[in-house]
Order: sequence, then structure tokens, then C-alpha cells
Amino acid sequence: MRFIVDECAGVAVVGYLRSLGHDVLAVGEVMPEADDVDILSRAVMEERIVVTNDKDFGEMVFRSGEVHRGVLLLRLDDESPANRVQVVASVLKEYATRLPDHFTVATEKKVRIRPKLGSIGF
Repeated sequence: MRFIVDECAGVAVVGYLRSLGHDVLAVGEVMPEADDVDILSRAVMEERIVVTNDKDFGEMVFRSGEVHRGVLLLRLDDESPANRVQVVASVLKEYATRLPDHFTVATEKKVRIRPKLGSIGF
């Protein structure tokens, strides 16, 4: 899979995804301090799933109708790198095939997955 990992999600998540063989673009490495619109735009252009802790991506997708190729929003009580990796690992294990073109919110206890607006036939 192809991911773009926002700086707020951390380098541990980047390293974990790369260790699994995924194509991972780390915002902190290639576009430090980029704004969310630029991150989402690059993700769409390169067909990458955004991994982030930033709720602003939900605002952009659901309120502004921004196009995306998939967003994994981590909403964690424990923001430690180890917990972030653990939650990402759980999501990938159970829901990897559903991440593209969906907005996924993951906590330590549950995962919510919503399709892109307009993709359910309405």
C-alpha cells in the first residue's frame, strides 16, 4: 500500500509501515511543516492513504468535500509511539483492504470506517 504519514503521526509509524514493505512518504522528510491542504493534495496525486492524528482532515473531507484516496485518523488517549504503532498494526491486520478510498477513525477500542462522499451510489 501507499501511505503519506503526517508529521503528527510520528516517525515510529513511518518506520513500522516501511518495515512491512509499504511505500511510505513521511511528511517530515519531504515536505516539513506542510499545510494539510498540500498534504491531502499530494496524497490524492500519488494515490496515498493519509495517516494522521490531525482532526482537520475530517473537517476538510466532510465539511469542505475535499477529495482523498483514504485517511486513517488516529484518535488516541495514549499518544506514545508504541501505542500509535500498535493501533496502526491492528487496523492494518483487520481492515487493510478497506482503507483505500475510506475515511477511517481508529481509537484504542474501536474503528469506524466511512466511504468517500458520493461513493455509495447516492
